[in-house]
Amino acid sequence: MASKTPVVLERECDRYRPIYYAAASGDFNPIHLDREVAQAVGLPGNILHGMCTMAWAAEAAIDALGGDPGDLKSLQVRFSRPVKIDDRITFTAELGANPAAPGRIQINAVNQDGQEVLKNAAANAPASEAR
Repeated sequence: MASKTPVVLERECDRYRPIYYAAASGDFNPIHLDREVAQAVGLPGNILHGMCTMAWAAEAAIDALGGDPGDLKSLQVRFSRPVKIDDRITFTAELGANPAAPGRIQINAVNQDGQEVLKNAAANAPASEAR
């Protein structure tokens, strides 16, 4: 059953998360795995794959829909800030936050400093979930 209250999901990017995600996704771009390479291209250090951050947003949306991944129709995000090693990200997902779009799930994602890591993040439920 879809949640009537916002769902809060917290995730941490420990130093192993980019390695795990690289293995699962096949994306071994060195900016995710090697601090020196990432710094050489202007990043603060190695960063988490954006698709891992997006997967965490999907998890929050699915939880807001009651936990069945089959209930998630679509997901959109805009990456606005890299997730760094040791960042803690808090996702808040709320179904029906906008009365004009009852099947839409608004998703907020902020790091431990309150900075948005995703902007305009939202998901859609099938029409039968929009109650």
